[in-house]
Amino acid sequence: MEPSLLEALGLEYQYEGVPALRGLTLRLQRGRCLALLGANGAGKSTLFLHLNGTLRPHRGEVRMNGRSCGHGRKELLEWRRRVGIMFQDPDDQLFAATVAQDVSFGPLNLGLSREETLRRVDEALAAVDIAHLAERPTHQLSFGQKKRVALAGVLAMRPEVVLLDEPTAGLDPSGVQELLAALDRLRAGGTTLALATHDMDLAFEWADAVAVLHEGRLLGEGAPEAILGDEATLRIARLRMPAALKLARTLRAAGSLGAADDPRSVEELCRQMTATRTAAVQRSR
Repeated sequence: MEPSLLEALGLEYQYEGVPALRGLTLRLQRGRCLALLGANGAGKSTLFLHLNGTLRPHRGEVRMNGRSCGHGRKELLEWRRRVGIMFQDPDDQLFAATVAQDVSFGPLNLGLSREETLRRVDEALAAVDIAHLAERPTHQLSFGQKKRVALAGVLAMRPEVVLLDEPTAGLDPSGVQELLAALDRLRAGGTTLALATHDMDLAFEWADAVAVLHEGRLLGEGAPEAILGDEATLRIARLRMPAALKLARTLRAAGSLGAADDPRSVEELCRQMTATRTAAVQRSR
């Protein structure tokens, strides 16, 4: 078992007496990407707000590198430096006049020098491929550009963990690919990622592990093939099986697909189908 970088242990939380988290325990492993899945109201966003210290649990605790995270002012500043969060609606995060000013807010709030802040802003904008937008007024950005500016603002803090709440929601296909390319670069650099999403196909293709929440509890956690292929778990959580996995199982049952590993995307499924057909033709000769 790889060491856990960030852990939620027995979290319980209520909104005006209505339970949102019910003894939830979840661990994020260093350098990995976790997809958090569940229907609306399952507790995904509430969990994220605990993982970066925005909410304080009524019971349970959050640990980083095995140490309990405190909620004092100094402790919270350090916690939020190490664990960044990008909200579903970027307008909840953007408030400065220009892109560069917005991205510089976090580093300046840390008390960094102007020179170091500028270095971090340049680095963060380059990481999400929007350096050319540095002086653009934030109100003139497209929705996809706003998403990447919000992510750059998180990256300027140089966090160890980035939490992304529905990062692809509202984006067109091109915007999704641009954002995922930026996240791929972060993952390659060793950043630990956790994304809450309703996109089962994205979670199946992209995540190293998945966790399914239902009514504030952890319903299942593990490899994408195991958890997202479990029809009983998906039925309880009101989720659907990823398209590539469902099609692969249907084709395999009909004898139209070989016994290779489950494809993680429709593109991979197409390659497997081509290989199966080629092998069948060669055997018939």
